[in-house]
Amino acid sequence: MTRDLSRLLRPRSIAVMGSVWAENVIAQCRKMGFAGPVWPVHPTKAEIGGLKAYPSLAALPGAPDATFIGVNRHTTVDVVGELAAMGAGGAICFASGWTEAGEPELEDRLVAAAGAMPILGPNCYGVINYLDGALLWPDQHGGRRVERGVALLSQSSNIVINLSMQTRGLPVAYVACLGNAAQIGLAELAGALLSDERVTAIGMYVEGIDDAPAFAALAEAARAAGKGVVCLKSGKTEASQTAAASHTASLAGGGAASSAFLCQAGVAEVNTLPELLETLKIFHVHGPRIGPRLCSLSCSGGEAGLVSDLAQPFGLEFPPVSEAQRIRLGEILGPIVTIANPLDYHTFIWGDGSRTTDVFTTMLAGYDAGIFVIDPPRPDRCDPSSFQPALDAIVAAGRSTGKPAFPVASLPENFDEDRAIAMIGDGVAPLMGLETALGALKAAQTEPGRPGWRPAPAIPPRATRLLDEAEGKRMLDAAAVPIPRGAIGGTLAEVTARAVGLKPPLALKGLGFAHKTEAGAVRLGLANLDGQAEMPGATGYLVEEMVTETVAEILLGLQRDPVYGVTLTLGLGGVTAEVLADTVTLVLPVTEAEVLGAMRRLRLWPLLDGYRGRPRADMAAVAKIAVRLGQAMLDRPELEEIEINPILVREAGAVAVDALIREAV
Repeated sequence: MTRDLSRLLRPRSIAVMGSVWAENVIAQCRKMGFAGPVWPVHPTKAEIGGLKAYPSLAALPGAPDATFIGVNRHTTVDVVGELAAMGAGGAICFASGWTEAGEPELEDRLVAAAGAMPILGPNCYGVINYLDGALLWPDQHGGRRVERGVALLSQSSNIVINLSMQTRGLPVAYVACLGNAAQIGLAELAGALLSDERVTAIGMYVEGIDDAPAFAALAEAARAAGKGVVCLKSGKTEASQTAAASHTASLAGGGAASSAFLCQAGVAEVNTLPELLETLKIFHVHGPRIGPRLCSLSCSGGEAGLVSDLAQPFGLEFPPVSEAQRIRLGEILGPIVTIANPLDYHTFIWGDGSRTTDVFTTMLAGYDAGIFVIDPPRPDRCDPSSFQPALDAIVAAGRSTGKPAFPVASLPENFDEDRAIAMIGDGVAPLMGLETALGALKAAQTEPGRPGWRPAPAIPPRATRLLDEAEGKRMLDAAAVPIPRGAIGGTLAEVTARAVGLKPPLALKGLGFAHKTEAGAVRLGLANLDGQAEMPGATGYLVEEMVTETVAEILLGLQRDPVYGVTLTLGLGGVTAEVLADTVTLVLPVTEAEVLGAMRRLRLWPLLDGYRGRPRADMAAVAKIAVRLGQAMLDRPELEEIEINPILVREAGAVAVDALIREAV
């Protein structure tokens, strides 16, 4: 169901209900210069906050576009029903005490009462519209009126209140809270905010994604409109109890699945609130993506070295200067200055606006974007005027090259708010705090998602059974996944008779164990099966030809995720992946090229790719297996989990030698 939130978010009339909360909302609207009428509603008071109060909703001059409901939860249900019946545009349900307090039935009644009328909450702080001065907000905030800016959307009221207090110059158009999101979810509210042409980007503090396919669609639509989406994700999806027997459950847990989803959807993910704000600043000024080739300029060798050191964990690239740049910069700066990237241009040109502009422009022209480390002195105790030529040169370099030029203060407090606001007005995004700036720049390099990509629908947790390896191997064979030649028997005598014709060395495995190695149910390198002892607890036996001439072992795991549909995790086989935490996770569907690209992010990838003369593993064959099994998971909803540990990889080809598969019962 698509709801029209325009009247709620951009109201021309506001009703407020409650006493103290109503006064606060009125005060905030007055402070921000809201031009429309604000109508307090109270059964006994004649006036609230200096405005005439109406005894009931029916007594209002008309149906309000937006209503802040600051009454108790039981009365809220009745009020919402009355507003919906009179054709109101929407409401903020402020009261707590619903599903979060063990009363989901009351929340269901609220949604039913609202019908088609949009409501935010319950247990919701509200919405601030800084574009029009309309505040359905019962508390202080740190924002200002703007003509265009970013939206801040949060599943935590306190977090977004704190964000509104920023002094980084970021123009904020909207602040919005979801509360319990009983009716309006994350993607729907974000889409409604982004539909305002005055909104340039959106930043979200997310505790949980309620509809992953809708969120991916939102991200794609935002990119198409030239608007960036930035997300700080807290809280981690817990692996279901049914997956407890697998390595994949632990490896794909935590934030691996959510980070993979955000990346594949083209959403910039950040790790801190300051990075969220600075990335939004980049998107506000320059749009949803900057290129990866960066240059860095500073007038100190210490700053240049610090940039290099702090950038390394983010994987940022500072390619060398071109020969033409080297010659021109040398002509301007003289023989003492070493031309490099990051560049320490010394202080020989300090205060010379023309030469500084020439250096900054020459350097920036050869890159996608530039970092200009500069810390103007605090204006309350110092005179920052000597820094103005360098700041002007940054603006000029950005304009003449058409490339993003970022003034970056080493410490966030070294760039005052008024200066930041002015520079953003000039089309330059100053970034506060060197490490934060580097994290924001990395996030701003996030590529768009594959067009039309959507995760598979999530399936709720259910009871499952573990297939024995023989059943699992049959399933792999049906999916055209290479497996060793082998034979199955209910007893040792049976499997020995059926092993005739298999080429040694052989592997004998007991069936019925989740982890055969730990149970002592694997015997390797056998010339034949003569004289083998029974394996206690085995429900049957599998004998296979051992795979030889292997150059790598790979773990591959697919599992249902309660939010993101199906995840794929890859790493080196055995215990290596867990000990080194060196795995990659993707959310299905994926292509073979995407699988290969993800595996190249493994720290141990060089060992698979011919490091120091080692043979190259056929990782394309692994990618083919991953996609085939991924398609099986998508095509067969009854499949819960597939883990192969290991896939043995040769220089040509790969073979799945062990399979742990779960399916619904």
